[in-house]
Amino acid sequence: MSRAVRTVFVTGGSSGIGLAVARDWARRFQGRTGQIALFGRDTERLEKAVAEIAALEPTVAVRGWSVDVADAAAVALAMKAAVQAMGVPERVILSAGMTLPGLFEGLEIDAQHRVMEVNYFGAVHVLHVLLPQLQPGARIGFVGSAAGIAGIHGYGGYAPSKLALRGLAEVLRVELSARGIGVTLCQPPDTDTPMLTAERGHRPAVTEVIAGTQAMTAAEVALVLIRAMEANRLHALPSWAVRLLHLFGPLSGAMLRRRQIRLIRDLGPD
Repeated sequence: MSRAVRTVFVTGGSSGIGLAVARDWARRFQGRTGQIALFGRDTERLEKAVAEIAALEPTVAVRGWSVDVADAAAVALAMKAAVQAMGVPERVILSAGMTLPGLFEGLEIDAQHRVMEVNYFGAVHVLHVLLPQLQPGARIGFVGSAAGIAGIHGYGGYAPSKLALRGLAEVLRVELSARGIGVTLCQPPDTDTPMLTAERGHRPAVTEVIAGTQAMTAAEVALVLIRAMEANRLHALPSWAVRLLHLFGPLSGAMLRRRQIRLIRDLGPD
């Protein structure tokens, strides 16, 4: 870890991958003075996360800001307050997100807007405030999804939001290179988080089969993301299945589509 890192901002930091990233960073400071800012919508959960991270490493100052990343004005206020309290971050992890399982035709328009506002525009809102202040050597980590690599049955609302996030990460990787700012996109498969727990039982049978039964832990995904950020790599691909999907693009995507079509025929669309 670069010793220039003093301050880390994590959205979605009160649970799941975001909280796992905060835990990892607290350990990485290894007795050095550091600061971690957590941003989350659920105030009670956020307070517990702050207390947990603070207990891990006494030398790390941890503070939380309750904010809905879909609210641009609220995000601006929270980010400005965090910068004023802790300074400009050297690491920004954008982990806030929500799921929306179900077939496209059955999804309400308002729900489609909401998932895009959280998963995509939530990152946009944060970066609009922080990007002008970031210094050379800073790193930005996006938490995307394997569903942002290829179309997955039952993710007609969720997958497009993660595809949009992937596009943003790839554009910023190029645009920010001249400023010496790195951008990393993590695309995990199913990960054992409260979001996955809430999703299971609501997604179609085909989606369950494609996802498989073995989920990664949030700690495993966080480690892959942080290592990729520190190595200044664009892609953080936490599992062999995701790596194959990424590396063999059109071929693996076509094979996945054919498999899903067969499953739909055998299991039905719902």
